[in-house]
Amino acid sequence: MNSRRFFPWKVLAVLGLISLTLCDVSASQTDSQPPLTLTVAAYPAVDEIVKAAIPLWKRLHPEVEIKVVSRQFNDHHTAMITALSTSFYLPDVMALEVGFVGRFAQGGGLEDLALAPYTIGQFQAGYVPYAYAQATSRNGAVVAAPADIGPGTMLYRIDLLDKAGVTEAQMRQSWDSYVESGVQIKAVTGAYLIAHARDMKDIMIRTGIKPGEGLYFDKQSRVLVNTPRFVRAFELARKVRTLKLDAKVIAWSNEWSEGFKRGGIATQMSGAWLSGHMNTWLAPGTRGLWRAAQLPEQAYAAYGGTFYAIPKGAPAAHKRLAWEFIKLMTQNREVQLAAFKVQDAFPALSSSYDDPFFELPIAFLGGQKARVIWREAASHITAIDVHKQDAFADEVINTELDKVLDRGKDITTALADAQRLLQHRANR
Repeated sequence: MNSRRFFPWKVLAVLGLISLTLCDVSASQTDSQPPLTLTVAAYPAVDEIVKAAIPLWKRLHPEVEIKVVSRQFNDHHTAMITALSTSFYLPDVMALEVGFVGRFAQGGGLEDLALAPYTIGQFQAGYVPYAYAQATSRNGAVVAAPADIGPGTMLYRIDLLDKAGVTEAQMRQSWDSYVESGVQIKAVTGAYLIAHARDMKDIMIRTGIKPGEGLYFDKQSRVLVNTPRFVRAFELARKVRTLKLDAKVIAWSNEWSEGFKRGGIATQMSGAWLSGHMNTWLAPGTRGLWRAAQLPEQAYAAYGGTFYAIPKGAPAAHKRLAWEFIKLMTQNREVQLAAFKVQDAFPALSSSYDDPFFELPIAFLGGQKARVIWREAASHITAIDVHKQDAFADEVINTELDKVLDRGKDITTALADAQRLLQHRANR
């Protein structure tokens, strides 16, 4: 849910959108100051969004250059972990995917943006509440500013549903009816309901979370995996596999994209941004055949999200400007909307949600005004506490689910084994 692929040509379009605001911006030139360069570390397509905002930044701060250091998603976060632990090669601003925010926050290497001179709290009302909460640590520190979010959605092939005599209402009524609809779709069309049974688990563990809880741990680092939420997630995933409703292909694989192109996969639950990827490179030949809907059983979940943070070890003289840059990227309406229009980066700035762009039909989705659906979802998503061991917990749960699906391991035993392993790691 965090791997997204983008193309450099799109930056030209973003430049054009942002340039429309340049005439409204004024700045003073201070020739007496020596040249200064801010280094921003990012991953695709955040790097392109940053580059597209540079002309506007230069109008505001002509004396300050922006250097973008771009790495692939996993390489970027590995490099940031190393930089924070060693204090070498630290950027002035680092982009972080939400799955890494908790780990980085509890490491103590990021500036607390709630404190002066940042005082991000004064802008809190402008951010989507759950995104702001995701960057807030247990002690109240705000370690990053949200830039974009991923409201969860169910994308489905309308042609396959029509052929099978299945309606969207049936699919959304409950998770059980969603699975039952998959049986009907498979029988009539031969298409799988979802790409992988793991997708069912991923959404189910994100529903029904209580305040103060995270995916795997609560605020006291107690492990939450041996609970009814995980039992139901594992049971439904096993049911999908038993009924042979999943194609057994992993997201972002060639087989995954081929399943979309050839009509072999009927639905996909993901962030709203996925429809843009389908349109541009995953399955452009299926334009008009897909529709978007809220998730079944009135579930609302977040898939991914980007944040900007300032390392404590970054040069002190750069931090004020680093904060100015972060404000530009996260609080400027036009920058946020330009990233949305070109890179499908759904804005974390809720004050931009009245823009007419949200009401426009989406050709790939058969003219559906799906952004309205995603905007509604964003307003219902509740914050999920992040934990430094979330990434490890995700690996443990996936391993145990594979044992259930492929080896017939008992679900109660699998979750108990995961519980013990994670409790041992919880406070490290």
